[in-house]
Amino acid sequence: MQVFKFGGASVKDAEGVRNVAKALQKVGYKETLVVVSAMGKTTNKLELVVKAYFEEKSKQLERIQDIITCHEKILVDLFPNKQHSVYKTVTDLFDELIGFLNWNKSPDYSFVYDQVVGYGELVSTTIIAAYLKEINIDNNWLDIRLIIKTDNSYRDAKVNWEQTKQNVANHINKSSLQITQGFLGSDANNFTTTLGREGSDYTGAILAYCLNATSVTIWKDVPGVLNADPRFFKETQLLHQISYEEAIELAFYGASVIHPKTLQPLQRKEIPLYVKSFLSPLDKGTCVSKGKRLEPFVPCFIVKKNQILISLSSLDFSFIVEENISEIFALLHQYKLKVDVIQNSAISFSVCVNDTYRNIENLLQELRSKFKVTCSQNVSLYTIRHNTREAFEKISSGKEILLKQEKDNTVQLITNN
Repeated sequence: MQVFKFGGASVKDAEGVRNVAKALQKVGYKETLVVVSAMGKTTNKLELVVKAYFEEKSKQLERIQDIITCHEKILVDLFPNKQHSVYKTVTDLFDELIGFLNWNKSPDYSFVYDQVVGYGELVSTTIIAAYLKEINIDNNWLDIRLIIKTDNSYRDAKVNWEQTKQNVANHINKSSLQITQGFLGSDANNFTTTLGREGSDYTGAILAYCLNATSVTIWKDVPGVLNADPRFFKETQLLHQISYEEAIELAFYGASVIHPKTLQPLQRKEIPLYVKSFLSPLDKGTCVSKGKRLEPFVPCFIVKKNQILISLSSLDFSFIVEENISEIFALLHQYKLKVDVIQNSAISFSVCVNDTYRNIENLLQELRSKFKVTCSQNVSLYTIRHNTREAFEKISSGKEILLKQEKDNTVQLITNN
């Protein structure tokens, strides 16, 4: 079986849904499992619903209605006959979402987040499965929450591999086209869990591993894996071949084209990962597999925006020793701040973090009781793999460098812009 994954950009509108169908028709969909993300920016909009639920309930229904309206436009374009059964199915899903927000009593932000944002994928796959049937592409809609079982670490759930493998064996028909959701799973109590932002790629890898798939293909709006994100860099090059090890390094440093957790299960079974354009499905794109490290061998640029740089020094100018560092990391773990870069000297310690869970002020309050603290917010973290002098100058020119770190031809810079 082969696994395809279509991201939110590929199904952002009715034309995107038609492109998915065209891609399947061109490359074939026999013995294929298709993983689909929420449409366009739906997950971001559902995050605003969660925010309104906790902070401004008066805006909650307005934000849900905006999401409903966007999906209704896609439905009308794809299904002119408003008596089509897909309208009711989608309405029922949104009613279910509103119902949850009305009866929920849990004050746990992460729990509520997972129960709400999952509707993006449930709605998108419902629409796509119905459209494919409408144009005579037979398929089976599959609720991934019945397949991928996890613990209850909401927003970053850990997979129960044994149970998931058993569910795949019991519930997935390898001989037919399957349409399912990315990003989602469920815990022992059958509450929805999510695998972390951009986790749909990981879903594809989990299923490929359990199915012993021949390959995974991620369909995107770019021709493959580029050496830099075209949103931030003007000149980019297509990478034709990347080894698993190189791809894991790129993912570790934050390359957004492949989710960091996606590659490990694929590498264990040497399942090749392809990244291709859904606009040109017959092009070769990029292959991530066992083989050449990088082809062509060029510098790769990665940028993470909206990072936070925290610099600490002791109040009495004593050394920052192991005990201090251990205490700092315990606090970072407690407040769930993801560490991207660390640097220390005898009397100072700097760390660049990502505040996904909005805990930075609580952390800083504790740190200020024990250290002298400087905090720079909204900084950018640049990473250059296979650095050259020209590549470094391209990134650093005109920027104030707050921190620089270099190892094995990989350079990381933290800048104010």
